[in-house]
Amino acid sequence: MADAKNQLLEEIDIENEDTQKDKYLTFHLAEEDYGIEIRYVMEIIGIQKITEVPDMPMFVKGVINLRGKVIPVMDVRLRFNMEGREYDDRTCIVVVRINDHEVGLVVDEVSEVADIPEKHVEPPPRASRAGGSDYIQGIGKINEEVKILLNVNKLLFDEEMEQMLAAAGQ
Repeated sequence: MADAKNQLLEEIDIENEDTQKDKYLTFHLAEEDYGIEIRYVMEIIGIQKITEVPDMPMFVKGVINLRGKVIPVMDVRLRFNMEGREYDDRTCIVVVRINDHEVGLVVDEVSEVADIPEKHVEPPPRASRAGGSDYIQGIGKINEEVKILLNVNKLLFDEEMEQMLAAAGQ
């Protein structure tokens, strides 16, 4: 499992932004495939002890200590109002940079780094409820498959972000 994560990270070229264009880290949540722009991904780590912090939104699981840095962690399933599940050896924390702060996103399983050209990305569907598709950047098509592409910067509202960062001492 660690080798697969390291291989994915090797595919991420942090030095050259042009090589990151149209590249997405894809992962599973429940029965669906999602993707986030690779330029936001700092690293992928296995699930580890998460210290709960009181008075946080339900989807904020707490904080982790990553090489001496305290990072807030949110469960993406809970953020999307999905049923929670027990973490297992395939569960990962994808550490992303949101608004100049690092946040861990708990996902069921990381898949691959996929190349999804802009011409294969359609706008998100309109939700009937206000705010229903706020986190969706678009729908990416790879052959016969579709990936729900997330807007990392909208996963948290400003108020929730401030609350998480305060809990992490950032």
